[in-house]
Amino acid sequence: MNKLIIFCGMLLIAPAAIAETVLDVTKQVVNRTPYKIEVCTDREVPGDKTKDTLAGAIVGGVIGNNITKNVENGAAVGALIGGIIGNQNSDATGGTRRVCQTETRYNEQIVNEYSHSEVTFTYESKTYTVKFQK
Repeated sequence: MNKLIIFCGMLLIAPAAIAETVLDVTKQVVNRTPYKIEVCTDREVPGDKTKDTLAGAIVGGVIGNNITKNVENGAAVGALIGGIIGNQNSDATGGTRRVCQTETRYNEQIVNEYSHSEVTFTYESKTYTVKFQK
């Protein structure tokens, strides 16, 4: 703004200054508009052996408790061994599982916007350019 005032003052004081060009300058701006979309993919998953391991541990604990009635921690040892056997003998198989999630994406639009204006003039054999906002 100060340059514009100086320029106008120069035009009043020195009528010999001649404006040669006035130019509007633009700049490219990217406008991004968000939108949500659900994206689904197929993923390989391992078989879940938890159910078989837990069932083996329960059965092993009951058997261990009955077999070792007078032995301390017999049920715990039976549960541990039963859990291991249940896990190893599990027929659980992996497969493909569809997994979906919501993502934010953007539509982009490039537009030209006004940035500033420039006036170029010559005064006493020197060329000056002044930038200003309309």
